[in-house]
Amino acid sequence: MAQTVTLSATAREKTGKGAARQARFQKQVPAVIYGHGRTTQTLMVDALALEKALAGIEPESTLIELTVDGKKSRTLIREIQRHALRPDIIHVDFYEIQAHEKITLKVPVHLVGAPDGVRNAGGVLDQVTREVEIEVLPEHIPDRVELDVTALKIGDSLHTRDLSIPNAVILTGADLTIATVVPPRAEEVAAPTPEATTEVAEPELIRKVREGEEGEAGEAVAPAAEEKEKKSPKAPEKP
Repeated sequence: MAQTVTLSATAREKTGKGAARQARFQKQVPAVIYGHGRTTQTLMVDALALEKALAGIEPESTLIELTVDGKKSRTLIREIQRHALRPDIIHVDFYEIQAHEKITLKVPVHLVGAPDGVRNAGGVLDQVTREVEIEVLPEHIPDRVELDVTALKIGDSLHTRDLSIPNAVILTGADLTIATVVPPRAEEVAAPTPEATTEVAEPELIRKVREGEEGEAGEAVAPAAEEKEKKSPKAPEKP
């Protein structure tokens, strides 16, 4: 069964960006409640109380008993908006439900057990799908769906059709993969860089030294200097 948490809210008369900004300045979170033909009502919820209520639960599959100015309603959270740069909640949508009417919602899928292919063959468990959509009466809403993956070997998969959710109709396609065990990932060997594969050319001076006889660099270069002097004509002496 789904968890139920209690929360209080107050009616918010002013609407618009300015009013919402003012509410957040006062540590209040703007919200709305709608559903079953009721007129959409704007609300304010204490930011700290909301964070505490949502801690450790699955918001989409948790029943929220919302009290608005003394009147209680059973609701589900349809949407939570958070600040783009901070984890702060900036808006919440509450959807009122009735006990006798089925509702459509998404519930998280939790994998249970250590797969055989992971324990004995070094495989890797990959959860492809993390939630499924169901149709169910409010009293039968599960807080999550568990799927046993213990028997999975490398290459094996489990699909939506392998889920069992009492008193609910699964709307997600039966062939959708939930989890699979893949072979161990091979370690990648870094390819040699172009600098490492290209032989560095030796300086001209060093090559000449190696081509000559053993000795100091000056001894190997001297013959080349003498040859240059022979080829260059001397300037005539002045009388």
